[in-house]
Amino acid sequence: MKNIIVTGASRGIGFELIQLFAKNKCNVLAISRNTEPIENLKNQNITALSVDLSLEADFNKVTDFIKSNWEKVDILINNAGKLANKPFLKTSIQDFLDVYKVNVFAVAELTRLMIPFFNKESHVVTISSMGGIQGSVKFPGLSAYSSSKGAVITLSELLAEEYKESGISFNVLALGAVQTEMLAEAFPDYKAPTSALEMAEYIYNFSLTGNKFYNGKVLQVSSSTP
Repeated sequence: MKNIIVTGASRGIGFELIQLFAKNKCNVLAISRNTEPIENLKNQNITALSVDLSLEADFNKVTDFIKSNWEKVDILINNAGKLANKPFLKTSIQDFLDVYKVNVFAVAELTRLMIPFFNKESHVVTISSMGGIQGSVKFPGLSAYSSSKGAVITLSELLAEEYKESGISFNVLALGAVQTEMLAEAFPDYKAPTSALEMAEYIYNFSLTGNKFYNGKVLQVSSSTP
C-alpha cells in the first residue's frame, strides 16, 4: 500500500483526491485545518490531521505522525491554497504574507520535513495555477495569488535539480479554472469548465505515474487557450 499525503483535503480537489486514493487501497494522510468533512467519510484508509499550514509549529504534527505510523512517504501532493482577490493598491504586506505562508512557505517546509521519509520512487506534486505561468493571461486582483503560484514552480525546478541523484521526483501541475469552493468564493459569477472530481482524477493518475516521465517539469492543465 502506498502512503499518500494530501494538503487542503477538506474540500474541492483535495477532498475528491483523498477518496480516490483510499478507494484504491492507499494509506492517506488528509491535512486540513477543518477535519470534520474528512472524518465524516469514516474511511479506514484515511487519517485526518488538523494542521494550520500558516503556523510553523503545526508541521510537527505531520512529522510525528509519519515517524509513529508510516516511516515512509510515497506521494506528497501540495494542494492547499489561499486566494486573495484585491486590487493591488489595497493589497498589503500582510495580505501577501498570508497568501505566501500557505502557497509557498508551507510547500517548502512540508517538503523539507518529508525529504527524509521519501524513497527513490517518491513523487512530490505541487498544485500551481495557470496564473503562475510566465506569459499566461493574468487577472487583476490576483497579484499575491498568481505570484505565489509562480514561486512554487521555480521552487520545484530547483528541488528537482538538487535531489536529482536521489530518485525523488518534483513536478508541478498548473491548473486552469476548476469549479471549487475557493473559486466560487473569489469569483461568485464564474462557472469553470472542469469539476473538482474531473481534475482530481487527472491529478490522481499523474501522481502515480508522472514521475516515470517527468522531473522538474510544470504541466499546464487547462482546456482553454490561453
